[in-house]
Amino acid sequence: MTRKKDAASMTQFTERTILVSGADTAEVSRPLRPVIDQTFDAVLFDMDGTLIDSTPAVRRAWFAWCAERGLDPSFLEGAHGQPGRDIVASLVPPEEFDEAFERIQQIEIAEVSDVTILPGAAEALSAIGENRKAIVTSCTRPLATARITASGLVPPRVVVTADDVVRGKPHPEPFASGAQRLGLDPARCLVIEDAAAGLRSAQDAGCTTLAVAGTHVAADLSADLVINSLVELKFLATASGIHVAWRTS
Repeated sequence: MTRKKDAASMTQFTERTILVSGADTAEVSRPLRPVIDQTFDAVLFDMDGTLIDSTPAVRRAWFAWCAERGLDPSFLEGAHGQPGRDIVASLVPPEEFDEAFERIQQIEIAEVSDVTILPGAAEALSAIGENRKAIVTSCTRPLATARITASGLVPPRVVVTADDVVRGKPHPEPFASGAQRLGLDPARCLVIEDAAAGLRSAQDAGCTTLAVAGTHVAADLSADLVINSLVELKFLATASGIHVAWRTS
């Protein structure tokens, strides 16, 4: 059975411009890579907005932090997917950074009461072998642990957090590190993301990209393929890797 690829459920982009990993200024245009009916060495998942829904908790936490500091929270609209420390550093004087970052971490770790698993996420993770999957998140490790625990998600063995890299998303280091920890080439990995910063990170690391709309509308996500939900896909572990296909039933 062939799945109808209508515009409401899937968006395919014909061209994208990416910043090549290791280059500071040179931009190149790269043709799209196929995702469906392809086999990848591993699948690297973003966490917030991709595997778990933490958006209400995130917004409550940052609104509370902004209220304490007398800041306008409008910056949140463009900050999704970026490490919290980078956001804080852009908003407060350097001498106040440590205290300010510690405070938002305290608030976020406490705000997890309604964090839930997104549809299709648990099934996707369980279908993929332990050595062929990883979570790559902009959260610190304590925050990632708090959200994973609250959601009930069973995490993979490899979880790369903001504490494990020097430069966070949109720099390529996070996803390059995720592939490296699995002993794999990023160019043979599929990244599943919901945010522009994460997609840029993955593309610059050399990965194929699959975007899940929800946190952002599909038109704002530049990836090899954009879908509405992980329930649309089926992941099959094979001897040669993880095969990705449309779910037909």
